[in-house]
Amino acid sequence: MARGNGPSGNGPSGNGRESSARGGGAAGDGGTGAAGQGCATPRALVDWTGLDWIGVDWGTSHLRAWAIDGEGRVLARRDSGAGMGTLAPEGFEGALLDLIGDALPAAGRVPVLCCGMAGSRQGWAEAPYMAVPCAPPSAAQAARGPARDPRLDVRLLPGLKQARPADVMRGEETQIAGALAAEPRFDGVICLPGTHTKWAQVSAGEVVSFRTFLTGEMFALLSGQSVLRHTVAAEGWDGAAFAEALAEGMAHPARLGADLFGLRAAALLEGLDPVVARARLSGLLVGMELAAARPYWLGQDVAIVGTGGAARAYAQALQLQGAASRTLDAEAVTLAGLAAARLGARTGVS
Repeated sequence: MARGNGPSGNGPSGNGRESSARGGGAAGDGGTGAAGQGCATPRALVDWTGLDWIGVDWGTSHLRAWAIDGEGRVLARRDSGAGMGTLAPEGFEGALLDLIGDALPAAGRVPVLCCGMAGSRQGWAEAPYMAVPCAPPSAAQAARGPARDPRLDVRLLPGLKQARPADVMRGEETQIAGALAAEPRFDGVICLPGTHTKWAQVSAGEVVSFRTFLTGEMFALLSGQSVLRHTVAAEGWDGAAFAEALAEGMAHPARLGADLFGLRAAALLEGLDPVVARARLSGLLVGMELAAARPYWLGQDVAIVGTGGAARAYAQALQLQGAASRTLDAEAVTLAGLAAARLGARTGVS
């Protein structure tokens, strides 16, 4: 999901996997072109002694890598904008080497475990989906990445699929694995706000079912490319306006089209404040989503993955319905999920 700032700024498009940052992310990000052309974090002098493996979160518009030692400690973290959307399949290895090549030893192979879009059909190599209900995948189910550099042993984690209703996720399953690593007996729902928000029912260590909503993408399109772009502020937040519109969106989801144009009309006729319009747009869309996702949150133990505005918006929305939730740091659960996937392969547990 493209990540933005909810109550502190930018509505439901904040915190998404695809553009982060799961995402945000598990869950922001933007790439600019071919491998190595994204805006990478500056190279600091790092002691790579003890490097055991490298974890990678590869989104549509971001690339994030962590160098991990044998005790599970993070030696370094690096980012670039070389996401899947900026690369042809042959460009993935170069993008990865641009980011972490100096961490690799002169001899020997370093395990590199990737989650996210690198394993998609348009990615480095396809890692086929696993069908739910199932436990989050481990490295034992990962596809091999076709790296030519002899120092790289790349594995691409698969995503999850659901037959009825048809749905898929790629990357969020690793964040779910991270949440379960922290709380193995969790029985409830994990909400992952983003460009494409996921609601996943989890029980007995398995993802039982899930639904995806394009709420974040709709927010981005409506606020940036529709007639509402003249009405909605680029940032800012009004909690009261969000709450009022949320109630309207939940009570009358079939009226969404009319309510959306009503924002434009109110701006023309009543001088509607653009910040209020932004919060109302967010509230209408999230309200429509909550109405449809009611079985996933009503009476459930809900954990929200994210640390940005979108996560706060969803937490506020649930609180207004009398539903308690807790928030998990997106980056922390992503890294924990990668570590759990690697451990599962080493112990034979999936």
